[in-house]
Amino acid sequence: MRRFDFLEFLVMLATVVQWLVLATITGAVVGSGTSLFLHGLFFMTDRTASVPLWVQMILLPIGGLLNGLLLYYGYRSDTTGLKDTVFAAVNTQAGRMPFRTIPIKPIAAIITLASGGSAGKEGPCSHIGASLAAAIGRVLHLNSELRLRIVACGVSAGFASVFRTPIAGAIYGVEVLAIGRLRHDFLLPAIVAGVASFQVSKFWNVPYVYYHFDTLPEFSEILFLKTAMLGIISGIVALLFVESVHRMARLFAYVQTYVRAWPPLMPLCGGILLSLMILAIPTDYLGLSLPLMDRALEGDPMPYLGFLWKILLVAITIGSGFYGGIVTPQFVIGALAGNAFAHFFGIEPMLGAAVGLIGVVASASNTPIAAILMGVELFGGTVGTLYVAGAAIAAYLMIGHRSIYPEQRLAYSKSSWMRVRPDMPVETEKARLALGLLRWWERRRKRKLDREG
Repeated sequence: MRRFDFLEFLVMLATVVQWLVLATITGAVVGSGTSLFLHGLFFMTDRTASVPLWVQMILLPIGGLLNGLLLYYGYRSDTTGLKDTVFAAVNTQAGRMPFRTIPIKPIAAIITLASGGSAGKEGPCSHIGASLAAAIGRVLHLNSELRLRIVACGVSAGFASVFRTPIAGAIYGVEVLAIGRLRHDFLLPAIVAGVASFQVSKFWNVPYVYYHFDTLPEFSEILFLKTAMLGIISGIVALLFVESVHRMARLFAYVQTYVRAWPPLMPLCGGILLSLMILAIPTDYLGLSLPLMDRALEGDPMPYLGFLWKILLVAITIGSGFYGGIVTPQFVIGALAGNAFAHFFGIEPMLGAAVGLIGVVASASNTPIAAILMGVELFGGTVGTLYVAGAAIAAYLMIGHRSIYPEQRLAYSKSSWMRVRPDMPVETEKARLALGLLRWWERRRKRKLDREG
């Protein structure tokens, strides 16, 4: 038996105390920053929520042009050479982010959502969290490893404040960094910062909504398998969502290059296209679309094409160059699809919407653990952890090695029949068949040819 190491005990105790202090400070600062953004966002979106159709059709192109101008000229003032993305800060910049550009994305997101662009609100919150945490690390002169952890703290605190799920939001901020890898050394700082940020946001009166299911049937293996099959559908819906957003972005980039357009004009074109589309698509699918999600989770019947309309509007919004979050759309798309397809499996629409929501988040973001915890926190635990878990894992596998975040790293393959190069961004790496599977296929093909010969 190894002799008790008192020095190790003291070091680990100091580590816990260190992160209780640092993460609490970071969470409080980030919670205040995200609360300011959320109150500004809600104030502006409330002003434009019920405008006539003709006004909405004018607001969308104006919002696109303002987005384009802000993003184009705003980042030209940055001379640090640093990217202001979470993935770059953690993976390539040793926890450093530019501070001067911190208001650009939150202001752009407010413009996007207030003008009717179809996007989310969590992206700016994670950006605020990472930027403020990086600034804290710089002020305290932390080393590169501690800066990495404190930036992860900030990301988790940002997600926790906006998701209304402090634990799931904290885990999401860590799990989203790499597919198949969850850094345990980030967990304590992330959870402490997430809880602190959530509590500070509640102090600043950020509104939160939770859902409760009183009629969930008793657990049965049949219902578990049905929800897992609905999880497969959710994974396919997430795949369609991810591919639509990325292909739309490539299409707008190609058009811009082909016609040599001034970059701020592309979001303007996207706004014009959105204005034309809402002549046929209800305006409920613009903006955050949270009332649609609420109705789906309450069990109201949803149209079969509803999730497709939302996917299309989000793809045009984000693909054309508007800035906004990408997780809230996953909530809405998942709830709409789950509600619409639930009756095919004999599942209650409310449960189907909850399963669809969790499944799309688990697959599109590649965060199954955070998604399962989100289901427990959002729905009060009564939705059935086992039902949510089975659907989340099935959806996570169905989407393959794709992600809504192109900079997300691939740590491990999702299947023993596939192989990937570790720690490569999703946008540059393609999963390939494993050598063993290729050999098996070749032997099978040879035997078939021998029998025919």
